[in-house]
Amino acid sequence: MAPRKHTSPRGLELIRSHESFSPTVYRCPAGKPSIGYGHVVRESDRIYPPISKTQGEMLLARDLEPLEIYLSAVFPDLTQNEFDALASFCFNVGLRAFETSTMFRMLKAGDKTGAANEFGRWIHGGGKELPGLVRRRADERDLFLGR
Repeated sequence: MAPRKHTSPRGLELIRSHESFSPTVYRCPAGKPSIGYGHVVRESDRIYPPISKTQGEMLLARDLEPLEIYLSAVFPDLTQNEFDALASFCFNVGLRAFETSTMFRMLKAGDKTGAANEFGRWIHGGGKELPGLVRRRADERDLFLGR
């Protein structure tokens, strides 16, 4: 098995810049209760708002861990930029959506250019095109392509 990669500082900054930080619970565009840097609050969480940025960073690291393990195992040959872009993407859309996507199939087939072109298809939330997702996907694509 390939060694586990970790999201780099550049990848973390990409996620933070698009998730922002909230010390209190808010509803994300998909309607899910969230806190920190996009952590979806579940009933099993023991979170007592307001949280600090340090606590938000800990939640982000905890949320990224399974994504990093998965991406490292399924796509061991990703560059760090590709890995970071996909970590941001999967953090936002979820692994189930990623696994059933054309992007996933293209990556499995070795078509990284085709996969990069798929980022722009994931710009809708609640049936609407969201300007924040348009920007995020452009940033993820640019990072994926090493720009």
